[in-house]
Amino acid sequence: MNVAVVTVGDELLAGRTANTNATWLCERLAERGVSVERVTTLPDRIGDIARVVNEYRAEYDAVVVTGGLGPTHDDLTMEGVAAALGRDLEEHEGALAWLAEDGYSRADLTGGTADLPAGARALHNEEGVAPGAALEGVYVLPGVPREMKAMFESIESEFSGTPTYREEVVADEPESALLDRIAAVRDRFDVSVGSYPGNSVRISLESTDETTVAEAAAWLRERVDGPE
Repeated sequence: MNVAVVTVGDELLAGRTANTNATWLCERLAERGVSVERVTTLPDRIGDIARVVNEYRAEYDAVVVTGGLGPTHDDLTMEGVAAALGRDLEEHEGALAWLAEDGYSRADLTGGTADLPAGARALHNEEGVAPGAALEGVYVLPGVPREMKAMFESIESEFSGTPTYREEVVADEPESALLDRIAAVRDRFDVSVGSYPGNSVRISLESTDETTVAEAAAWLRERVDGPE
């Protein structure tokens, strides 16, 4: 299964808010064996949201969108997703019923709180008010991290793939000096390899076979200078 993650918010693009939602979602999806192939951040603009969601839903098995839910003037994500799917926004009776169970009457709610794309499945917000939505492989989640996490956990069984196993080897050598051994471990074992320089070089080994990645990591550790 391959997925695109779309985060929405002017504050993300301005650097006022760290995009922790994208990192968390990528980690959780990877744990489930899902390949995240795009992470895109968009402004609070209906046209941009509609264009990107429409493009990505044609390319990937699912699109996960976070941020911009609610009834305020800059909460435009549902409208953008509805436009991408060619749907109208409609008040969702199921979402209203959930909110009523949580103690919110219609009179309490700002207009538009429970408006979702026509035909969407409402996703209950256990940690907040604004509901999410799922339709045609597009999942719309809140931007508030605790709300997003709780909502994703309610649907995560819908995301699956082949688990990937990962081990890391730390080398206290320049990255350029390691190129021959990186090439050798790639040739010798069926693993993907990434190297990430810093104070030391972290060499990441990944495979869908747990034994293979363990053997590759052991082989490489014997051939690099590790930190003392």
